[in-house]
Amino acid sequence: MPAMRATPEGTRRFVERQPAARQANYRQAADGLWLSSLGHGTYLGNADEATDSAYRAAFAESVARGCNVFDCAINYRYQRSERALGAWLRQALASGMLARDEIVIATKGGFVPYEEPPDDPRVYAYEQFIRTGYAKAHEFAARYQHCMAPAYLERMIALSCQNLGVDCIDIYYLHNPETQSIAISAETFRARLLDAFETLELAVERGQIGSYGLATWTAFRALPDAPDYLSLTEIVGLATEVGGQNHNLRYVQLPYNLFMTEAYAFENQQLGEAFLSAIEAAAELGLTVMVSAPLMQGRLAVMESPKVTAALPDLRSQAQRALQFVRSTPDVCTALIGMKDPAHVAENLALADVPPADGALIRALYDKA
Repeated sequence: MPAMRATPEGTRRFVERQPAARQANYRQAADGLWLSSLGHGTYLGNADEATDSAYRAAFAESVARGCNVFDCAINYRYQRSERALGAWLRQALASGMLARDEIVIATKGGFVPYEEPPDDPRVYAYEQFIRTGYAKAHEFAARYQHCMAPAYLERMIALSCQNLGVDCIDIYYLHNPETQSIAISAETFRARLLDAFETLELAVERGQIGSYGLATWTAFRALPDAPDYLSLTEIVGLATEVGGQNHNLRYVQLPYNLFMTEAYAFENQQLGEAFLSAIEAAAELGLTVMVSAPLMQGRLAVMESPKVTAALPDLRSQAQRALQFVRSTPDVCTALIGMKDPAHVAENLALADVPPADGALIRALYDKA
């Protein structure tokens, strides 16, 4: 029976089918999967059929150019990003373009998903989740727009599987958990995170997800005394408390680009006596680092960094230099690029045929030895 999720063997098979020039484009993640260094994100765009259709065409172009990592969230475009990816995936599998075990599907849960903008988020949360027993009112944050209660997460996983048309989501992220940490006590947040991790470990056992992680915006880049700060050491400790040494917390996702450099430049994560950046600390703790916003929602495609242009002179566009900077940073696995235009896919993923830059070059830009 064909595998119903990404596997190390399947993702390696995908790599081996690629041209020789593209082989350096792949990295092995903490769970053994082989991931392209350039992945396809789905955050941007209107919630309409025209955008869905554009995304489907862009997904096909991405696979043709060596991408096997696709990243969603249940709330993106009112669930339409997941559904567009699911529709394309069904077609791609049916056509024989690829096998399910070759492609890595990631999504996120935490923010309340809507079908369209609600008249009142509080009423929507009550009708959909509180009255139905998935969560209690006090378990919501951000004006009833974020929740990570166990039954709520179970419902989100099931709904994402339905939207994506898959039996198993390869990587499942808690989406911006710092949304909760800024609104409640540290003790309450710790308890909620433990409950969430236990729910996700059980989802792995049931075969609904392959592994899990945290997708954050500020949590791993903030000052250590900030209310939205999260310690990677403590996060891994919580996962170990729930799942033992063989826990399934394997990924972190955070923004990093030429103008948002904190993830590698700001040494705010304590490991023992040392302070490291979030990217370095994650690697030391055995977590795979996925990067969001590598082009800062397209703005870096037209903004020049003279220092980086001088360091990477042979690339043909500012977008490629910005992406090369991110994917060449030591310990970064995949840069997730939001793309809904096949022409932009072709431009950005032409970089897949160019080896990443030497990590020493990136370290030198930061004056790191």
